[in-house]
Amino acid sequence: MDLLRFITAGSVDDGKSTLIGRLLYDSKSIMIDQLEAIEKQSKNKEEGEIDLALLTDGLRAEREQGITIDVAYKYFSTPNRKFIIADAPGHIQYTRNMVTGASNADLAIILIDARNGVVEQTRRHSIIASLLGIPHIVVAVNKMDMVDYSQDVYNNILIDYAHVAQSLGLKNVTYIPISALNGDNIVEKTDKTLWYEGPSLLQFLEEVRLEDDVDLKHARFPVQYVIRPQTEDLHDYRGYAGKIISGVYKKGDQVTVFPSGVSSTIKAIELGGKEVEEAFAPQSVVLHLADNVDVSRGDVIALSNDVPKTEQELEVLLCWMDNKPLVPGNKYLLQINSRQVRAAVREISYKLDVNTLLQEANPQQAVLNDVIRATIKTASPVAFDAYSELRVNGGAILIDETSHVTVGACMIQ
Repeated sequence: MDLLRFITAGSVDDGKSTLIGRLLYDSKSIMIDQLEAIEKQSKNKEEGEIDLALLTDGLRAEREQGITIDVAYKYFSTPNRKFIIADAPGHIQYTRNMVTGASNADLAIILIDARNGVVEQTRRHSIIASLLGIPHIVVAVNKMDMVDYSQDVYNNILIDYAHVAQSLGLKNVTYIPISALNGDNIVEKTDKTLWYEGPSLLQFLEEVRLEDDVDLKHARFPVQYVIRPQTEDLHDYRGYAGKIISGVYKKGDQVTVFPSGVSSTIKAIELGGKEVEEAFAPQSVVLHLADNVDVSRGDVIALSNDVPKTEQELEVLLCWMDNKPLVPGNKYLLQINSRQVRAAVREISYKLDVNTLLQEANPQQAVLNDVIRATIKTASPVAFDAYSELRVNGGAILIDETSHVTVGACMIQ
């Protein structure tokens, strides 16, 4: 059974937490004690209604204000697929949380209040989704019950959002009219939108194809661990363990190790403790090379006829996540997959307005939630691909050297 990671986004009070609560409730994914707890805390318990948003708004501050602040993760499954949901906050000051939740999502559900249509936060989160290269977008037009399930209202929102999607280059956009509060078109189709011929939201989530999102052209294998037992039984054993993040590896392939540039041949591939002839993304394997070359954690093993870039100066689009400002000259640790190197931010080219995509040239610093274009110099070479071409090998983070807190999310250009 495969796994779908998706994020819900949209403006404040568009119903993201209620949508997730409804998904969990109607798919029978809530424990009895959870249900009893939220029944006690529901504001509408006098009328017998359950506040489903309480399933995800776990922080006391969120419950007091009736909003989402942190990214809440929920796990559930159906007979067809497993799911990890990231419920991202809608407030403008929590952009970093949105980026965190969306960084490894396969799909984004962008909620739009049918009464308000496309608003600033809709565009903002759509821009972030496009910057992060999320493969699938679902536009869920929520609160259809508030507009009498009007097809005209729904169609007008589709037309408005289509302009947004076109301007951002968003592909694979699906539109679904829903009512999270009443459960219309969430798990089961409703007879209140007979004019809508598509699937329910859960049906779409179960059936959306993820196989096409895995890149099988460019083989990349970041080494996570070097296995060298040096026992009598395994005296000559030297294996390189890790996850194939993209591509296909076969026994006998000519490979090159980066950043050193040393070449060798794949002698054997282990998958689940057994030797196989080939392996592919996203499998976790152990590779054995024919030569005793110097390979360490963080090195990337790639096919010799299709290699990543290896440089010490990176151009990145960066979302700043720390309360302390980013000033050119500051030093950090940069981590891409399993490789970690010392780095310094040399300059900030511009700050991006994520509402309009306008660029403010040469800002003096970046503050919390800013998205900037920056140049980063690393102490040693880094093997990478452009984020737009190979997402799994083009994303990196900046880490504070003293506190070890992640302070920036980078998309290498």
